[in-house]
Parts: sequence; C-alpha cells; structure tokens
Amino acid sequence: MQCPKCSNEMRRSTIKQVEVEECAACNGIWFDDDELRRAKDQTDPDLRWMDFELWKRKDRFQASEKQAKCPKCSVYMAAITYGETEIEIDHCVECKGIWLDGDEFRKIIESLTEELVTKSAKEYFEATLAEALEILTGPESLLSEWRDLLTVMTMLEYRILSENPKLHDRLTSIQEQIHRTF
Repeated sequence: MQCPKCSNEMRRSTIKQVEVEECAACNGIWFDDDELRRAKDQTDPDLRWMDFELWKRKDRFQASEKQAKCPKCSVYMAAITYGETEIEIDHCVECKGIWLDGDEFRKIIESLTEELVTKSAKEYFEATLAEALEILTGPESLLSEWRDLLTVMTMLEYRILSENPKLHDRLTSIQEQIHRTF
C-alpha cells in the first residue's frame, strides 16, 4: 500500500494492539474502518465512551475535497477539519478508511482528554443517560456498551467529588468510621 501523502510504500505497524499501515517517510498512519476507534480505546480506557465520530455532529466539522487518493481503493478522499481541534482528517467515503498525518493521532487523544477533564457534572450526568440508552440501542456489543456506561459513571463520580470537596471529606470520614468498626 502506498502513502497518500508522499507515495512511499507503507509498512504494517501497531498502535496499542491495533494493526495499521504507517509511512516511515512522513509518519502518516492509515486506519481501516473502525481501527481509529479501537486504537483510541486501547490508548486510554477512560476515553472508550467518548466517540470521535466524524459524521455524528455536523456542526463540529467542515468537509472539503482532498487531492489525495485513498491508498486502499484509489478514490479521492474528503478532508475533514474536526471542531476546534483544527485536525484535518482524510476520510475515504468508499472504504471508510482514515488517513492521519504524523502527529494527528496524538492530537486527537489530547483533544478528547481535554474534553474529558473539562466536562461539568451536568454534562457527565447527560452522558450517563446517553450511555445507558446505548446499552439497548448502541452499535457496539452489550459488554462494550456496559463498560462505556461504567466508565462515564466513574467520571461523573470523580467530577461530583472534585466539585464538592466537603462531600468528598464527609464520605471519606464515613468510610474510615466503617473500617474502624469492622
């Protein structure tokens, strides 16, 4: 498979147990359909429930035609700039593959991590409800959706305790009393 950016031959590589194609010359990475999500989930389990879905929120991306061809099926890819990240993702509308330039995978992880740590308790509560609904209707397996729900509930708990230090102190005190009793 040839690199869509510099035409060099790409080699198989792994990102957290997900096999991808990588260009040694420009460090770009080719993700077949769903490999980007799997690599993101393996990189940071706390991000599992956060979907970096290109088409889900049309208000957060801008698409334009790209002059690069898909290395897999040779059709011209679409360039998508996602939200405030300014990350340009090259997406093949035919095979659903994604091309990321050298450091864009790292930038995606950083962007999702920033979003994760800046959510309010209200946003986590809303995400908890959405994840609970996805257990019944989500695209992933029941086990995967259940893990996502547990993760977002844990993040909600952390946010509530960080926003309410007196509650944290009181719960810690109760826990210590229980341990002394037993």
